[in-house]
Amino acid sequence: MATTKTVFAPAKINLCLHVLGKRPDDYHELAMLMQRVSLYDRLVISLEDRPGVRVRCDGLDLAPGEENIASRAARRMLELADLEGGATIELDKQIPVAAGLGGGSSDAAAVLMGLNDLLGAKLTRRQLMAEGARLGADVPFFIFGDTAWATGVGDRLEKVPDLPPLWYVLVNPGVAVSTAWVYRNLGLTSPGEGARLPRFSVTPEGLAGLLHNDLEKVTASRFPVIGEIKRHLLDLGASGALMSGSGPTVFGVFGREEEARKAAGALPCRPGWRVFVARALRGPGAED
Repeated sequence: MATTKTVFAPAKINLCLHVLGKRPDDYHELAMLMQRVSLYDRLVISLEDRPGVRVRCDGLDLAPGEENIASRAARRMLELADLEGGATIELDKQIPVAAGLGGGSSDAAAVLMGLNDLLGAKLTRRQLMAEGARLGADVPFFIFGDTAWATGVGDRLEKVPDLPPLWYVLVNPGVAVSTAWVYRNLGLTSPGEGARLPRFSVTPEGLAGLLHNDLEKVTASRFPVIGEIKRHLLDLGASGALMSGSGPTVFGVFGREEEARKAAGALPCRPGWRVFVARALRGPGAED
């Protein structure tokens, strides 16, 4: 049996994010169009004889023990396998933290799937998604492995076919945003109407026409740089631009790689900004 496995955890963007209301459990009812993109964290997972789970990441102060979602994912898989040993995870972190790109959730999903293979646990995708839901609302999406229309708290997933093969310029302004703070300040006065996946033409312009994020107004009110980045991307030829998740990362939509790379190179970046060019991922597996 192999004792080491390398896995890749992709980022995600929210092409639509509707907040429909607050639930009795204090979570929010959502309707989202979610897509993975080719910006990855790299994780090397190793089984060890000594018990416990250790996560190491150069240059990043990860929350220890129970507070770390990758550690919790590994610990859960070891429990399910009834294994006395432990695991070490070496994390090469490329997805910005607290950025609206789902990096922590994607890392947890990659650990669940990687250890499922390493341990020979043979959990089905559906079973892994159920375990992921216990760790975080976005984790099942990354195990689902395709573009999805997500409802509930983000845990009910429906595959969305035929999205155009788009390219994105992602701009992270280098400020961390607390998702909990954004939702606390959303200020819902009445439940929103139920949202359905809108119809759109399979072009960059058609997709750009449905871009929507109910959380953007909250985050942008505290961080005006979000609006500035959107204006830059649109001026540089993006078909549309939007903040992803609770922010602060903003993405611009482009039809071709060369257009995206030209825009990324022309951005008037401030110190601390990070810019990525990424393609939409289609179908299961982070390397597609």
